[in-house]
Amino acid sequence: MVTLMNFKKIAIIGKYNNLKEDPSFLDKLKGLIKFIDDQGLQVFIEEKTEQQFKINQYQSITLSECSNVDLIIVLGGDGTMLGVARAVSHLNVPIVGINQGRFGFLADVSFDGMENELSQILQGAYELDKRMLLQVKVTRDDNLIYESIAFNDVVIKSGSRLIELELSVDQKLLHKQRSDGIIIATPTGTTAYALSAGGPILHPTIDAVSIVPISPHTLSNRPIALDAKKSISAKIIDMDEGFLSVDGQIKFPLDLRDKISINKSKNTITILHPKEYCYFEMLRNKLNWG
Repeated sequence: MVTLMNFKKIAIIGKYNNLKEDPSFLDKLKGLIKFIDDQGLQVFIEEKTEQQFKINQYQSITLSECSNVDLIIVLGGDGTMLGVARAVSHLNVPIVGINQGRFGFLADVSFDGMENELSQILQGAYELDKRMLLQVKVTRDDNLIYESIAFNDVVIKSGSRLIELELSVDQKLLHKQRSDGIIIATPTGTTAYALSAGGPILHPTIDAVSIVPISPHTLSNRPIALDAKKSISAKIIDMDEGFLSVDGQIKFPLDLRDKISINKSKNTITILHPKEYCYFEMLRNKLNWG
C-alpha cells in the first residue's frame, strides 16, 4: 500500500472499444494523461489501452506489471473497474475510477471535476475504501474445472427453465430451491444485480455476503445475509441448462455434475475516493432517493 504523498508512478487504463460509444473518449483520455504528466509524475499506459488508442509516447505496462506502480487510474465506468479490479486484486495497488458510465458506484470521480479531485487525491486528501472479493470454484467429478475472483457477485442462473439448487453454509443445509437462479453478492455487489432482484444493500464496511434468489418458485424464499467468513456451496439438483456468471462479465456453462463453492477471497481492492466522498450521498444520487 502506498503512503500519503507518495504517488510517483501512475498507470492509466482506458475503457476498451469506447470510441464507437463516445467519439470524444480519446480526447478525454489524452486530457487525463496530460494532467498526470503535468504533475511531474511518471506515466504508464496499460498495454491494451495503448494498442486500442495508439498512444505510444509513454511506457507501456501490462496489468500484471502494475505491481510496480503506486496508483492505477481507470477512465471508464463501473464495468471497466470490475474487470481491472479482478485482474489486479492480488497486487495491493489502490485504484481511482473516473466515471464514463451511467451509474458510477465505483468510478465516482467525475470527468468534469477530474483535475480538482485528482489533485486532492495525489496530495493525500482522499477517503480510503477497502472492498472484499469472493473466490468461486467449480468442481466436476471431484476435479477443479473452473475458478475465478468476483468483485460484485457470483450468479448461478438457469437457461430457459427453472433451476433447482441445494445450498449449504459451512456444510449445513440452508435450503433447496427452484428459481431462475441465485446471486451471491459482496457488499459492493448489493447495489448491482442483487438490488434489482430485491436483495438488501450492505454497507461496504460490513464483512458479509448476501444470498438473493432470482424469481423463486416459493415466495417465502427470501434473501439472507451471512458472515463473509462462512463457506457457501451449491449443488445442482435439476436443470435444463445453466451457467455461472462472475460480475456479469464472465460466463461459464454448468453441468448437472457440478458443485460450486464460494468463499471470501484473501485478496481485497482498495479504492481511493475524493476527500468529501460520502457513501450515503452516493446512494441518494445514484438511486434517486429523496
